[in-house]
Amino acid sequence: MKIVCTVFAILCVAINANSQQQKPTDSLEGKKVVLDEVFVSAIRVTKETPVTFSNLTKEQIKPRNLGQDIPILMNFLPSVVTTSDAGAGVGYTGIRVRGSDATRVNVTINGIPYNDAESQGTFWVNMPDFASSVESLQLQRGVGTSTNGAGAFGASLNLLTDGFSEDPYAQISSSIGSFNTLKNTLKFSTGLLNDHIEVSGRLSKIDSDGYVDRAFSDLKSYFLQAAYKDENTLIKALQFGGHEITYQSWFGIEASQLETDRTANPYTYENEVDNYKQDHSQLLWNQKLNKFWSTNLAFHYTRGRGYFEQYKEEDDFETYGFEPITVNGEDVNTTDIIRRRWLDNHFYGTVFSANYVNENLDLIFGGGWNKYENTHYGEVIWARYASLSEIRDRYYENNSTKTDFNFYTKVNYKLNDKWSLFGDLQYRSVNYKANGDETGLVDDTFDFFNPKAGITLDVNKNNNLYFSYAVANREPNRTDYESGSPKPERLNDFELGWRYVSQNTQINTNVYYMKYKDQLVLTGNIDDVGNYLRANVPDSYRLGLEIDANISVSEKFKITPNIALSTNKIEDFILDRDGVISNIGDTNIAFSPSFIAGNILTYKLLENLSFSLLSKYVGEQYLSNTDTEASKLDAYFTNDFNVTYEIKTNSIFKSIVLSGLVNNIFNEEYESNGYTYLNFWEGPTSFEVQGYYPQAGTNFLLGATLNF
Repeated sequence: MKIVCTVFAILCVAINANSQQQKPTDSLEGKKVVLDEVFVSAIRVTKETPVTFSNLTKEQIKPRNLGQDIPILMNFLPSVVTTSDAGAGVGYTGIRVRGSDATRVNVTINGIPYNDAESQGTFWVNMPDFASSVESLQLQRGVGTSTNGAGAFGASLNLLTDGFSEDPYAQISSSIGSFNTLKNTLKFSTGLLNDHIEVSGRLSKIDSDGYVDRAFSDLKSYFLQAAYKDENTLIKALQFGGHEITYQSWFGIEASQLETDRTANPYTYENEVDNYKQDHSQLLWNQKLNKFWSTNLAFHYTRGRGYFEQYKEEDDFETYGFEPITVNGEDVNTTDIIRRRWLDNHFYGTVFSANYVNENLDLIFGGGWNKYENTHYGEVIWARYASLSEIRDRYYENNSTKTDFNFYTKVNYKLNDKWSLFGDLQYRSVNYKANGDETGLVDDTFDFFNPKAGITLDVNKNNNLYFSYAVANREPNRTDYESGSPKPERLNDFELGWRYVSQNTQINTNVYYMKYKDQLVLTGNIDDVGNYLRANVPDSYRLGLEIDANISVSEKFKITPNIALSTNKIEDFILDRDGVISNIGDTNIAFSPSFIAGNILTYKLLENLSFSLLSKYVGEQYLSNTDTEASKLDAYFTNDFNVTYEIKTNSIFKSIVLSGLVNNIFNEEYESNGYTYLNFWEGPTSFEVQGYYPQAGTNFLLGATLNF
């Protein structure tokens, strides 16, 4: 409660101190939109749209971009909770927004869907150091506006990659840190050639041993862009991707190890790794037709392939189609084995939009058609007893396809100087086919209608109010089919907000009510490759208050606090345990803390020297939906320290930028994630078992960037 009171006091002081400013400046809208931003303009919003959102720019990302992944760099945005399997932000990382996991956060890159179409997850480990090629990102909380790809049930995140540079440059960045972390990045641009063409690119390599034992990461990535522009045209061709090899650490540790062996990893086989490559091709074309009309057309293709290698002891022959054999006169039908479980997929399609703008009307037509094709198969690469099997024999193989079409129309109409109306209608059709042993035969088509409407009132030059209502529908993912017969889910999202903007202060306050039908909530359990399992619940809701601010106290001192208070409930939860079915009443939705707070204090000692203290508090949460004490994940409070120093030179370098980041400076022992399941095998009644993902204590990253 002290944290809440302190934040409110700071906001009140800031408003009083700045209310007399005559010239409002709105960083969310006040700058001129450059040509590069047209690729996301159809799905991004400004303060004129009744949507709750936050922006993060390249300049804000840069001081901490020393090797950690994009979710970790977003950790201090409102209602955001992040975690890292390896414990230090390198390798597999995750993000939740308003308690909704990554399968519910719709992600687009230059307007093109990034979520895996089948699992609906986002795997940033497949694109290491992608933050070094991001111009800006926008996180819309709640349903947001219509976008491409899977529907947003917690948030939508859209990223814009590097804009073109008029001047040539070269940049070498390196960082080192705890757990033998090493990052090297090379970037370049030719600048504009003949006033129209630019070629730019990036190569990156990240290595880390991880905080958890053997949880190493070997990550490589690239980014290449060719751009053509004139007064009315911008065309970009992009090729980017990565290759990740990460040792498995998704199993976590048991509760008994939290005090004695926090870095333990149950996997000991030397090549228990995830090995995956992903390459993205994008062709983007924006055309300004006249002073009113512009169009945006994009084609894309993503190629993904890789495997998870695993050592299994005394596995049944039946799993692999082996025939029993006789060894030294004894029947043998189990074997130690090394297997690889493969994914081999293609994702391709097009997205498009047309935008009409005049003095009072902003009208957008847009949509997309995308198809995903995936082959799942398993190989045996070694077995102690192989029967008649040969190396790389496939012991299973199945295919899946998913086709996704959507079309939307958005309109923002200014009634007068104060009132604006917003409308957004989307039709989305999804067909999913699968034939795996776990999924069964699937051939489902979903037709969704997702309307949204809202109103905005500009009270004066400093104050803005908005209200919106949005509907979202979403299909199950592959893991849901493997768990049973899932239903699609539906969300009604109500957002009421106030924005205050002055020269030195921005404050955003909003209340939301998200009412779900048949929500697929996380059960807390995971499958044999670390995917969280979900189950439909008939009725549930999330009700919350979010406040965030950006306050320049002086020319040298800036603070950016945020808090999120919420209640997240399943209504009349039905528990089936040990053959007894009971209604245990309203329970908390798993992985949904009721209090989250963050803050960044930045002090600019000199023009080229700045210090930041970054703080994050995440309240207690539950690993399951049953509110048991055993499934409670404790609250935690962490603080990081960041320093940057820029040296201007007259030599071959234009400048040298030195950066330092000390994470968890007070050495807090905490777990940001976990799982729970029922053990049915060791007694007459079941009992709960928990697993936890400990995060690193005090650790550091040091970096240097040479700008040519």
